[in-house]
Amino acid sequence: MTDILIVDDDKEIAELIEIYLKNEGYQSIKAYDGLEALNVIEHQRVDLVILDVMMPKLDGLAACMKIREKQATPVLMLSAKAEDMDKIMGLMTGADDYMVKPFNPLELVARVKSLLRRAYQLNAQLQVNTAPQGIIRIQGLEINKETHSVKVDGHVVHLTSMEFDILYLMAGHPGRVFSAEELYERVWKEGFNGSHNTVAVHISKLRDKLESSGGKFIQTVWGVGYKIEQALV
Repeated sequence: MTDILIVDDDKEIAELIEIYLKNEGYQSIKAYDGLEALNVIEHQRVDLVILDVMMPKLDGLAACMKIREKQATPVLMLSAKAEDMDKIMGLMTGADDYMVKPFNPLELVARVKSLLRRAYQLNAQLQVNTAPQGIIRIQGLEINKETHSVKVDGHVVHLTSMEFDILYLMAGHPGRVFSAEELYERVWKEGFNGSHNTVAVHISKLRDKLESSGGKFIQTVWGVGYKIEQALV
């Protein structure tokens, strides 16, 4: 059974989401603030989190950052704020996707399925007995597909599943420039809908994590896309 944590202080919205998820065969757990959500995650397995931004005690942005300190569980963020900067802030805290309220429940379910599909595919790949070529090394960067781990000069770098997929894809083709459209279609496994900001935010977050560990690996090719060079130091 797939367990989805719904976190929203509006109980009517939480119950509406629960109904639509139940119709698709998903089991829901509800929490009504960020602290309650963290307590749930600490004590039981959760496959995906639907997280509202504006909540009492601990808001969704802070809760998402706390989740990302320990887990790569997919997070779908909900907010009444529709400005690009609000979406960027949500993605910067570690959310995998962002939806604006009011939302179409059917679209929410579709996004949930997409995030879960990606997570399941990743878990299936990790359970396969892969050969040593699953490890990519570029200068001090080491990416291990089997263990889903990344190190820079021996120091572990904690990435979300999407950040890992972006890095593994680009590092597997050093020198090749990937456009935002190609990255979105190959990592999110959806048709590109002009989500340049979504890709840019994930790249920025990924770059910050790598550079904070002492490595500069991702280059921006202005007007074209992004690449990793074998010889970067």
